[in-house]
Amino acid sequence: MWNSIAENCVLDFLVSMGLVIGGALFGGLAALLTHHDPQAAMNTLASDLKVWAIVAALGGSMDVLRVIDRGVFGLHIGPMIRQLIYLFAAFLGCHVGYIVIQWLTEGRSSS
Repeated sequence: MWNSIAENCVLDFLVSMGLVIGGALFGGLAALLTHHDPQAAMNTLASDLKVWAIVAALGGSMDVLRVIDRGVFGLHIGPMIRQLIYLFAAFLGCHVGYIVIQWLTEGRSSS
């Protein structure tokens, strides 16, 4: 049981981190090709992609919300805790991706 939880946590972490980093890097390339500031575009995109990276890593937010609903109101605590762990792993991954992009762009924003 713990093996599959750990595997899913690593998968959710890396998928959400990859979505933020990849989206920001390709967005920076698009900004460069369209003669905009790539650092500012990358930093803005990394911030904007965080929520979508969590949703994509978890495979859609409705299933997670349904399990949490059953956990709270149906007293199915085990699956709810597992989904909250996956949610935390995905959040941590997208935040690490955001930190990496901030480090690459030196925190430069579009303002």
